[in-house]
Amino acid sequence: MFASITALASATSKRVNLGHRMWMPNMPMVLLHAEHATESTPAKAVFRVVPKMTKHEVKEFLTKIYGLPVVHVRTQNYLGKRMKIMGRTTIVYAKRPDFKKAFVTFDNSLADAGIGSFVPGMGPKNKRGEE
Repeated sequence: MFASITALASATSKRVNLGHRMWMPNMPMVLLHAEHATESTPAKAVFRVVPKMTKHEVKEFLTKIYGLPVVHVRTQNYLGKRMKIMGRTTIVYAKRPDFKKAFVTFDNSLADAGIGSFVPGMGPKNKRGEE
């Protein structure tokens, strides 16, 4: 009886070879705001990220995947909005998910932050309706 239990325990505790594991980014980053570089200030961008994402991960994500020259990253944690939904007979309390904002400063070599590019045929219209 004891031999079968130890054999069963050793069979289940063996490590399974999963092959070569590669880190793939599964943390979404949403660009909220971007500022172009000027002569006195570098380009900056604000991203909405997952709360468990750290400053180092934000920098590595932008540097390795997109090839952006990141100099500095600041983060702020936000609590989700709490709501009270009142029905006829019941009151339901709800909460939006928490999130984090990452404020990224780029190197002076990056002049265009990627927002505000001109698309032909989609330009701003003046008072006469012309582009």
